[in-house]
Amino acid sequence: MTTARARRTQAERDAATVETVSALFSSSLFAGAAFLVVFMPVLYGLVPDGTRSAVTVAAGVAAGVAFVGRLVEGLWGFGRGTRG
Repeated sequence: MTTARARRTQAERDAATVETVSALFSSSLFAGAAFLVVFMPVLYGLVPDGTRSAVTVAAGVAAGVAFVGRLVEGLWGFGRGTRG
């Protein structure tokens, strides 16, 4: 059994490219914001020396989760035909 796949038009390919770049850009912004929100107490000196590394790791994890979550949301939304 063979399935024929319809060819995508240039406009559809361009739309996919724009949506991918948009999702990557917004994911980067979300990750940066998440990192800053968690890391802000360290910047203001409110965290004791012993816990700075733990807060830094937590900020990195928050940034990673925010990046992946926003990227998946944006790309799945495009795949379903909705804007994320």
